[in-house]
Amino acid sequence: MIPAAFDYVAPTTIDEALAALAEAGDEAKVLGGGQSLLPILRMRLNAPEQIVDLGRIDELRGIHEDGDHVVIGAMTTYADVIASPLLRTHAALLVQAVEEVADPQIRRRGTVGGALVHADPAGDVGAPVLALNAELVIRGQDGERTVPVSEFFLDLFETAVGEGELLTAIRIPKHTGWGSHYEKFVRVSHQWSIVGIAVALRVEGGSIAEARVGLTNMGSTPLRAPSVEAALVGRSAADLGDACDSVADGTNPPSDLNGDADYRRHLARVLTRRAVLTALGG
Repeated sequence: MIPAAFDYVAPTTIDEALAALAEAGDEAKVLGGGQSLLPILRMRLNAPEQIVDLGRIDELRGIHEDGDHVVIGAMTTYADVIASPLLRTHAALLVQAVEEVADPQIRRRGTVGGALVHADPAGDVGAPVLALNAELVIRGQDGERTVPVSEFFLDLFETAVGEGELLTAIRIPKHTGWGSHYEKFVRVSHQWSIVGIAVALRVEGGSIAEARVGLTNMGSTPLRAPSVEAALVGRSAADLGDACDSVADGTNPPSDLNGDADYRRHLARVLTRRAVLTALGG
């Protein structure tokens, strides 16, 4: 199908983009990498009057250190994340998850910020960013604010980014030396996650000293698994026991053609154990 007619603007600065959004109001849509928006436009599930393309704003791209954080520009592509030695050293979990996104063509165009603002619970970026305790930098015409990732995902396809605002950067605390793994289950290659598990572990003396576990497609937003995180502390690869069994507690996974909610709960337990063992080097 062909999208409905719309006006197109391609600002070169954040301020220009914010001005364009303010002028168009709720009739505007923001174009990041376009891998989610373009199919929606082609199917006419949305018909905005204006598209604001962020692709020419250089200040929204790139990866750099800022003290004890790594900062990722919102328009940084998946491919750039995968190629970054800085992220492989300090936020390996995100790299591992992004390597599982679709195919090389999608990864060349899709952006980290676009995926986070789209907030599809089956997307592979939200859970690792949640597990890594990131902060999201949001900018509007009234100024800039920083939102902890625990407060960023509000509901299905809904985030803390308000009308007339832009996500500009993702700040991730350095997890240097942490073991990590992203375990994703799909029926066919390049599919959205049926269930995905993001695990980051800090190990001391052969035992887990700190654990972070993020869940993909186990509710209307990416989720953390605090009961499992607590249960893993003090455990080793040889002593996991039932530490992963409570991962689905408090979740509300969907039921669809790929599996019902009980199936996803079962998958979450199996995948969490696999992810933990792999993160521990098993």
